[in-house]
Amino acid sequence: MTDVRQITLEQFHADIKAQNAASKEDITFVCPMCGTHQSARDLIEAGAGKTFDEIEKYLAFSCVGRFTDAGSPREKPDGKPCNWTLGGLFRLHKLEVMADGKAHPRFELAEHPKMARHAAA
Repeated sequence: MTDVRQITLEQFHADIKAQNAASKEDITFVCPMCGTHQSARDLIEAGAGKTFDEIEKYLAFSCVGRFTDAGSPREKPDGKPCNWTLGGLFRLHKLEVMADGKAHPRFELAEHPKMARHAAA
């Protein structure tokens, strides 16, 4: 496994707030395998669910490509989603949120300038 950064749930929430997204549907994460920026809105548009509550379990955990029949991650990120999820055998994520004494793997938050470009697309 790669170096994994562990943060508290409180820090994760603070980092989300610092992203300053227009709404919770626009909070943007980065898939660790394909590098695509994705939000709850992207998951809804891909058919993972119809509301934030329905897709929340996938947010920052499963790449949007899982819901669009995307293929496996490529050797080099190409800007297209993949079918990766953090619930599989391989542990290649870079972030874990510590809560209830357990480490919960998550996609990293997008850096603010990249997130702003994603929301504008």
